[in-house]
Amino acid sequence: MKSTASLIALLCTAALAAADELPAKGLVLDLDAAKGVTLEDGDKVAVWRNQVAASPAKDFVKRDEGRKEPGSGRPTLRKEVAELKGKPSLVFLQQELVCLDEDTFDGLSTGKGHTWLAVLAVKEQRVGLKDVNSFFGNLRNGGKYEGVWGCLNDDNTPWWGVRNGLTFGRFDVNNPQVLGPKLETGKFHLVAGRMGAGSGTVKLEFFVNSPVAVAAADFPVSAEADPSRMAVGQERDAIQHPGHESFDGEIARFLIWERPLDDKELAAALELLRATYLAK
Repeated sequence: MKSTASLIALLCTAALAAADELPAKGLVLDLDAAKGVTLEDGDKVAVWRNQVAASPAKDFVKRDEGRKEPGSGRPTLRKEVAELKGKPSLVFLQQELVCLDEDTFDGLSTGKGHTWLAVLAVKEQRVGLKDVNSFFGNLRNGGKYEGVWGCLNDDNTPWWGVRNGLTFGRFDVNNPQVLGPKLETGKFHLVAGRMGAGSGTVKLEFFVNSPVAVAAADFPVSAEADPSRMAVGQERDAIQHPGHESFDGEIARFLIWERPLDDKELAAALELLRATYLAK
């Protein structure tokens, strides 16, 4: 009898043979380091444009507010990365790009469910807030900080979670932490999270370099939660202390679907990104 992983791999191959593209339904964010990047001062990234034309959330922009040195929050474009088959990445060193749209990503955590997927590498983390080094998030900037976030512990153990705004805890039933295996530094990884759709309690799942979940947790959805601006390189538009909770690493591609991809779709998307970016 074939293992679950083997069966999923077969599904991947069949899906990719049928359509060599990512699922379009529900796709609300596609940040690709090879497209939509506006540079200034040489290789500094001022704008990273969402490649989903129909999405109202267009540009992720530099943020000087709260920083002592203007422009210091800009990531750097790294061209022709050998580890990515010659494709580029954005290097974040406690830096961020923020989409100033307030509402587009609210539904990710208030009932629609979602899937996010990143092609990223990690560097040694510099300690800001202990074990909170975020590579994306749309947490509300204040109150109980509801929203979605993806992070690393200081030792590069990845985790992600959703906060429903019912309690403040770090961490508790309303603010679960879904932990994965420690990531090797200097190597690109495929990292993904999936949240079920619906009211009541749904499942959060975490995937690292495989379509088989490495961890899962239950999450009580609150339709009253009010997340805010989506950021990459940081967990929110943290103008009070920019960079303090940001990660050190690189992002080549970052995608979000406003629905939970099914197992076949997720496996195919992971395999396509692996084939596109990573050596066998």
